[in-house]
Amino acid sequence: QVQLVESGGGLVQPGGSLRLSCAASGSIFSIYAMGWYRQAPGKQRELVARITNGGNTNYADSVKGRFTISRDNAKNTVYLQMNSLKPEDAAVYYCYGLRPGNALDWGQGTQVTVSS
Repeated sequence: QVQLVESGGGLVQPGGSLRLSCAASGSIFSIYAMGWYRQAPGKQRELVARITNGGNTNYADSVKGRFTISRDNAKNTVYLQMNSLKPEDAAVYYCYGLRPGNALDWGQGTQVTVSS
């Protein structure tokens, strides 16, 4: 089992930046990809970005060029740098870890609010 703890959410004005962090503990050796989903009120959860153990990254079209996912293996932490934030980026952001057999572990979520 893997435990994921997110931090870094908050309130930011449109055009601003935030960095989310997701610290993993437990059976981290079994994780082969990590990433972020988000869910806004009344909308389905959507994949925002992911990064594999090999460093390959994928992004939702809506965040390409604005968000960057990275990882610090020494700290077992994945980051999501979010720049040029828009009101439509507001959501609860969830970190996840993917293990063999498509087993998913989730963090508790962190709220991102984009408003002036």
